[in-house]
Amino acid sequence: MHPKPHIGFLLAVVLASLAASVGCDQLRARDKLNKGVQAYKDGRYDLAIEDFKQAKEFDPTLTDAQLYLATAYASQFVPGLPSQDNVNNGQQAINEFKEILEKDPNNLSAIDGIGSILYNMGATPFDQSKLEESKSYHMRHIQIKPDDPQPYHWIAVIDWSIAYHANNEMRQTNNQTAKNRLTEDAPLPSAQAKEFADKYGSIVDEGIQYSQKAIELKPDFDDAMAYLNLLYRQKADMEPTTEARNADEQLAQDLVEKVKAIKQKRESQQPNS
Repeated sequence: MHPKPHIGFLLAVVLASLAASVGCDQLRARDKLNKGVQAYKDGRYDLAIEDFKQAKEFDPTLTDAQLYLATAYASQFVPGLPSQDNVNNGQQAINEFKEILEKDPNNLSAIDGIGSILYNMGATPFDQSKLEESKSYHMRHIQIKPDDPQPYHWIAVIDWSIAYHANNEMRQTNNQTAKNRLTEDAPLPSAQAKEFADKYGSIVDEGIQYSQKAIELKPDFDDAMAYLNLLYRQKADMEPTTEARNADEQLAQDLVEKVKAIKQKRESQQPNS
């Protein structure tokens, strides 16, 4: 049975109206997105957040609006600040990034965004579970794009952070009970060195492996070299012999010299102002 002519006409008018409405909403979304970007660049994050939220409301498919909204929330987050508003900003950013991943599981900007915020949340005050969760997102990046050096570097940074925190706690415990206080660069006593190796040796080894991979992918990656140096110094604190410790420390010192050479070369290649 065919629709009556006047019914068909009305249906066409309604559909055209809906299409025009959708088109107008998309234009409004773009306008709000552009205004939000300008406010964000000007450092007016509260205003930017409102613009991005409206852009998202006008066009829920506009991924850029959600990415900017999440980034604006993240920009408001201050590591170590315990206020509820600050915690909420960090969580809001994570929520927005996760919403993007529900629609686009391979969105690297969202994956990296969550990894970055979780790292900042876990670094100050120290929270190993958040650092481990951050690491999982950098691992996810590697699965999608294995030739990118950055996520390998961030896994190494997290591994060093976990090991360094544990090492520091062991030294503080020792200094509260032992007669001979340990300085930051003194070797751990043999019993503590073994305990440190048993608990954190695999984490340090993983960090070294991932640092080396980052440098393999980007040979002048001085930040990765700097953390590889720090990881070798943590490994030195696990060694059972002076010879093994000295070998690790020599590897660390060689990396310090490489970083210096890379930075000097980079500075020499910059045009004089």
